[in-house]
Amino acid sequence: MEEKRRIVEDTLQPGASVSRVARMHGVNANQLFSWRRLYLEGRLKAKNGKPAGLLAVQVKEAAPTSNASPAYGTIQIELAKGTIRIVGMADPGSLHAVLEYLTR
Repeated sequence: MEEKRRIVEDTLQPGASVSRVARMHGVNANQLFSWRRLYLEGRLKAKNGKPAGLLAVQVKEAAPTSNASPAYGTIQIELAKGTIRIVGMADPGSLHAVLEYLTR
């Protein structure tokens, strides 16, 4: 979260270009515009005042099946309140939106 705020603050400098700052930090300009909006609304901060942490990720090998193809798979995210499961080919845009929502 601190890095997001620092990157957003770079865009608020006189003469700064959001697109240039995004390229410099290796992030998508649209994502940076979203972070900037949250920052200006005072919503780009860690929950409960605690620093934001990383999500634990565990990668497991799926058992091979006879009808599996390289474009087919399952993404499963287990949370305290439930499980999110994406079966089949995950649209990168949709997956990005879900992950962005989870990191708010």
